Amino acid sequence: MRRGERGFTLLELLMALAIVGALVVIAFSGVRIALAAWRQGEDRAEAHQHMRSIVLSLARSVSATYPYSAPRGQAPTPELLFTGTESRLEFVTQAAPYPASIPVAFTAVVVELGTRDERPGLVIRQRVLPNRDPFTEATVVFNDPSLTELSFSYLDEAGAWQSTWETEVSKRLPRAIRISVGGTIGGRAQTLLPLTVPLRAGTAP
Repeated sequence: MRRGERGFTLLELLMALAIVGALVVIAFSGVRIALAAWRQGEDRAEAHQHMRSIVLSLARSVSATYPYSAPRGQAPTPELLFTGTESRLEFVTQAAPYPASIPVAFTAVVVELGTRDERPGLVIRQRVLPNRDPFTEATVVFNDPSLTELSFSYLDEAGAWQSTWETEVSKRLPRAIRISVGGTIGGRAQTLLPLTVPLRAGTAP
């Protein structure tokens, strides 16, 4: 070795390797965090899209609500088969959420939020018409426990939203129904923007 020339010492090499190793660990940690955040965002978007698809399917059936008149149970007098509360909706539609295997003109549908003990989450029941007790005897066709919030409101002729709708009093369908749903996405509760569905308002034929 020429005089004045000098290479790296073992201590300097070890320090350089330690610095490079620390930078590699930091870089891989950042990549791992970014991938975890990306996966979490994808899961959240997928769950959000799942809730939205259910609401759109439900809105399609609600938009086809028909002012169907028939007796309830053993009552001899026919009445408009439609009842709405904040958490339960009973209606007759020409577009059933789950169509029957044979062509059917009208289907009675019940949409409600189930209990934790029985069927938690969104529950949809339906029964083809004509039939006695179409709502009380309807069978479950859909149950999604991930939807934990469900509410309805009803637009009257004066343009005001009501929390309940009794056809025995109004003798007609509401002008529109507003549907709100929410669920757990990525471990956090999230509610979709309410969806307003216009109806063919009218009295029973």
